[in-house]
Amino acid sequence: MKIGKNIIAKISYELRDQLDNSLLQQIPADDPAEFLFGHNLLLDAFETRLIGLSSGDVFDFTLSSDEAYGPVNQSAIFDLPMSTFAEEDGRIDDEVVQVGHVFPMADNEGNRHFGKIIRKMKERVTMDFNHPMAGKNLIFKGIITEIRKAGQEEISAHLQMGRQ
Repeated sequence: MKIGKNIIAKISYELRDQLDNSLLQQIPADDPAEFLFGHNLLLDAFETRLIGLSSGDVFDFTLSSDEAYGPVNQSAIFDLPMSTFAEEDGRIDDEVVQVGHVFPMADNEGNRHFGKIIRKMKERVTMDFNHPMAGKNLIFKGIITEIRKAGQEEISAHLQMGRQ
């Protein structure tokens, strides 16, 4: 059996930043990640590179930032007033509002976004709403550990998780 539409593959891999070879993510062989193929749940280029592989096949490929999470969008980095983080009593919790902390926020249309504080000033913070891997060329090295046909209930469950 090969990876294709409606196939679930268990995959173990390392994900590294091509720039400095730093480890960004590691999925160990004793606890592989499970992916459903053919339903737009994965990065297109990642899925394309794995289509046709079988259980036991190894892979090693690089996705450019354009193929992965795109370039860093400077307009997704902006300042917000410190009052954005005020508690109900108007107090700002300095332990919570720290550089490196990530906050879920909603835009004017109610879309949810995650922003990371990258700079803290007296009256405002600079937030970065880019994907954490934006601007990075990504190296994937791993192995397909298991492949099986997905049942309809599994497909529905994966699709529901993908919408969250």
